[in-house]
Amino acid sequence: MKIALMDSGIGLLPAAAAVRRLRPDADLVLSLDPDGMPWGPRTAEGVTERALAVAEAAAAHRPEALIVGCNTASVHALPALRALLEPGIPVIGTVPAIKPAAAGGGLVAIWATPATTGSAYQRGLIQEFADGVEVAEVPCPGLADAVEKADEAAIDAAVAAAAARTPVEVTTLVLGCTHYELVADRIRAAVQQPDRPPLVLHGSAGAVAAQALRRIGADPAPEASVDGGMAVLLSGREGTLPPAALAYHEGRLLQAVSPAR
Repeated sequence: MKIALMDSGIGLLPAAAAVRRLRPDADLVLSLDPDGMPWGPRTAEGVTERALAVAEAAAAHRPEALIVGCNTASVHALPALRALLEPGIPVIGTVPAIKPAAAGGGLVAIWATPATTGSAYQRGLIQEFADGVEVAEVPCPGLADAVEKADEAAIDAAVAAAAARTPVEVTTLVLGCTHYELVADRIRAAVQQPDRPPLVLHGSAGAVAAQALRRIGADPAPEASVDGGMAVLLSGREGTLPPAALAYHEGRLLQAVSPAR
């Protein structure tokens, strides 16, 4: 079994690690785009162009499914990616976990990039999945870029600034950018209020990984006896995980158990 994941940078790590935990025997293809990153400031057409190139590079390795481990690419490029690859290769997009977050009740905050916050896309998800639930949209300028670079000081500053914009009454927080899942513990520590119940965080990685397995008819097998391999593509070129990836648990997990093939 081979599953590919794509993003401009290391935002795909949480979903890749989730796939690894569910199916340690799966071969992984991680397709990044260092030549074109970041995708966030690009136009929808620009994102789609870069995403298609990254997806084609991954598809050349003949995966059974492709996970779009990026909210921006899922918003702008998913139809084009599916038109290119399906039905031969199922394409699984990433959607902020607003629906399960809203089901828990209480005030929900959504941390997302400035471009996504307040967008018609996010407002549509709130209307569809959180109608009647109080939702606070919190922009997080600079956080994804800081995580991508593993810049500790910049991460702390961006998290603190976003936490200051988050209502203290929040009980549930949606991580609306895949990069944010890499620093989930730091986000929780910054937002959690004393004398309040533990803050509930919702990311997308686990659900996306599980959906990919469902699309190809594969069951989780966390006790698999053989570890799969891993290939890393950097704007289509064979490479290795960026050094910044190893600053995070998910990157170290993949590096430790997945010899490149």
